[in-house]
Amino acid sequence: MTEQNTTTAGEERDYDEYRVIEDLGGWKRTHTCNQLTAADLDKEVTLMGWVQFRRDHGGLIFIDLRDREGLTQTVFSPDVPEAHERAHAIRIEYVVALRGIVRRRPEGMANANMNTGEIEVYVNEWKLLNTSDTPPFPIEDRVDAAEMLRLKYRYLDLRRPRLAKNFILRNKAAQSVRRYLDGLGFLEIETPVLTKSTPEGARDFLVPSRMSQGMFYALPQSPQIFKQLLMVAGLDRYFQIVKCFRDEDLRADRQPEFTQIDIEMSFPDEEQIMGMAEGLVRTLFKETIGAALPAAFPRMTYKQAMDDYGSDKPDVRFDLKLVDVKDIFAGGGFKVFAAAPCLKALRVAGGLELSRKEIDDYTEFVKIYGAQGLAWIKVKEDGEWQSPIVKFFSEDEKKGLAERLGMVPGDIVFFQAAPVDVAHAALGNLRLKLGERFGLIDEKAFAPLWVTDFPLLEYDPEDKRWVAKHHPFTSPQPGQMDSIASDPGGALARAYDLVLNGSEIGGGSIRIHTPAAQKAMFSALGITDEEAEEKFGFLIEALKYGAPPHGGIAFGLDRIIMILTGAKSIRDVIAFPKTQKATCLMTEAPNVVGKKQLRELGIQLREKPTEAAPEAKKGEA
Repeated sequence: MTEQNTTTAGEERDYDEYRVIEDLGGWKRTHTCNQLTAADLDKEVTLMGWVQFRRDHGGLIFIDLRDREGLTQTVFSPDVPEAHERAHAIRIEYVVALRGIVRRRPEGMANANMNTGEIEVYVNEWKLLNTSDTPPFPIEDRVDAAEMLRLKYRYLDLRRPRLAKNFILRNKAAQSVRRYLDGLGFLEIETPVLTKSTPEGARDFLVPSRMSQGMFYALPQSPQIFKQLLMVAGLDRYFQIVKCFRDEDLRADRQPEFTQIDIEMSFPDEEQIMGMAEGLVRTLFKETIGAALPAAFPRMTYKQAMDDYGSDKPDVRFDLKLVDVKDIFAGGGFKVFAAAPCLKALRVAGGLELSRKEIDDYTEFVKIYGAQGLAWIKVKEDGEWQSPIVKFFSEDEKKGLAERLGMVPGDIVFFQAAPVDVAHAALGNLRLKLGERFGLIDEKAFAPLWVTDFPLLEYDPEDKRWVAKHHPFTSPQPGQMDSIASDPGGALARAYDLVLNGSEIGGGSIRIHTPAAQKAMFSALGITDEEAEEKFGFLIEALKYGAPPHGGIAFGLDRIIMILTGAKSIRDVIAFPKTQKATCLMTEAPNVVGKKQLRELGIQLREKPTEAAPEAKKGEA
């Protein structure tokens, strides 16, 4: 149980020794709380930090002192009466400075789980730097407090050792990136945060202008256009660790503001960019957690990824693939399969053990992705097939299915008969669920993968037009520019994504660098010359002045850190994250602003908001 920072009437302290001091009085910290070892025995040291635990053994008082680096056990002995007497006033999360001698812990009392576990500091004197109210939750890793509460008191949550280590590692990663790219001649250049709204992709966050009322800036979704302009400017190699903003629905690996490692090069081809990117990721993993990634990352086309895994960011740490079985049932008696636009199967060895409830839960799960249901077959130990759909199969269909899938006793097979995108999304996400359920995923492994040959364009049925798969500045593969207008769905992009353990950690492309090609792309996207001039006129103008061939890649730094630390949510690697409703529980942003500010901006609200910020559902962050 967490001790409370309270005192009884008989314990009231009102004399000077117990007052918080106004300054350090010349004391200087000599070591962090994770630094001292047996090599420091008999040294006089000064430590400063927060009180993690306090244990009063009647005579000796033990204080575990904590800073961002770790813990050191300190001892207050009756042999030093003044320091010992005053130590009775210390409570958890008090901020103190301690001065004392490093001693070896008594025989049998060493703690092998602590870097400082062999020693303790025998305190001669100490200063009280600040007191603390009882925290709303314990400052320790095993805390089970709701995430909503921890986000409200984020500055306390960040004191927990696990979170503090995340940000130590994040800093280490950023410095590794800078060293690597600086060594390759890249220049770190900042680009604007207040820019022009060019809506192609997620929604922009808009910022009203006071000096140009009725006009708005947009916060950048990425520095895409600016980094291309830096190549036009002849700066050759650019990078930036940069904040980006997208107004989109959130999830565990997405935030409204996030950080990219943004990179652009002049005169490259795909091989140069991908080679540079592989070197960066290998260096980053080696220098932060000591992990060795492959000397060359494997590659897979977009089509193969979708066909085999139902995802353009496949987790290839386990070998469980989707199989096309449509031809087996073509013209057959089971009309659900025979008439399906796409029919995919997923065989799971050992799946016979799944209960009917589990299967029903998986059926509800795939409905999230537009599936109408989930057909299945169990292969019993005696080889008999158990399923409500088997009675509709002919013997030839059974034989063909068994041979195609390699079905053996103990298996379960799941089916999706649906449009291609639904079948892939449903079984692709079910595959991940089953990988976890059957322990198929090696959580300690890192499996990088390049996904290449993406479609240049994809059709948006809602807007009834073709849109860019990546962005409208991506170059088509050689020889395909002229066919974009006649066959927009057949063009492939000079684009590449880097996937790690089922997460897209980076993506990039070779860019369009001539005005004619860029106008042709805009035309294929249904963007008129007038719209193109309004949205992207400055870029088209710049391309007229000798733009070099160029390309690049951007990495999601937050996602990389999430993988490096083993965090389950991107919120655990962002210092002050937002909830799933894009609110900050600590600062209560977004909030209502005063009428004077609105008048200065020329803004009038239709109706008055009733609260400062929408509250997320209980337990939802």
